Amino acid sequence: MASLKKTLASGGSALGSWLTLPSPAIPEIMANAGYSWLAVDMEHASIDLSQCAELMRAASLAGAEPLVRLPINDPVIIKRVMDAGAHGIVVPMVNTADEARAAVAAMHYPPRGVRGVGLFRAQGYGATFPEYKRWLAEDSMCIVQIEHIEAVKNLEEILAVDGVDGYIIGPYDLSASLGVPGEFDRPEVQEALAEIEAKGPKSGKAPGIHIVEPDLDALGKRLAQGYRFVAFSLDIRMLDVFARQGMEKFKQSVNK
Repeated sequence: MASLKKTLASGGSALGSWLTLPSPAIPEIMANAGYSWLAVDMEHASIDLSQCAELMRAASLAGAEPLVRLPINDPVIIKRVMDAGAHGIVVPMVNTADEARAAVAAMHYPPRGVRGVGLFRAQGYGATFPEYKRWLAEDSMCIVQIEHIEAVKNLEEILAVDGVDGYIIGPYDLSASLGVPGEFDRPEVQEALAEIEAKGPKSGKAPGIHIVEPDLDALGKRLAQGYRFVAFSLDIRMLDVFARQGMEKFKQSVNK
């Protein structure tokens, strides 16, 4: 099976989701359902590095590629999650090409990057360092989040950075940067999204978006629009939405 990087580079599509709860059972269930990638959310969830490593291990063993959404574009954090076994990083709030270059450099060893060399889970605890170096060069992923109006203005320069494999729109922060958090139907938000949709695919990098609610119609719409790196909801929204739907159906049945 082709890696996530090669799938996207060849024009293919990949469905994943966000992990915010620190139970390894969740990535195992999602990977067994067929999700090809799962991103551990270290930006907004209360997941620490040890929990992140366990979630990535569960995802990998069940067949999904583990990514990490970083809390910040920081070389020390990037080094640590990569050493713990991340197949790639999702970098929040990338607003300039320099910020994108910094993230790529933090993933890679010299001479391409600035990452310090150490031995941990990613390197087979020291047994597979040569293989890891080859894998890192060929299959590791860097996805930038486009979630601020400044990033929209600088989109072409950001996506031209060598080593950026794709981008994913953060709709909540994008709307917040325009002063209307969560109001996705506002004209200014729609205009920003339209600008990304017009410019992004020209880069050749995989266009991505996060569908926050587990809405199958929204998923079909985004796929039809050409998004290829798609995050379908997140664990807590799936749990909440389907739990509420079950309770609502129960109430309707027993109160007839």
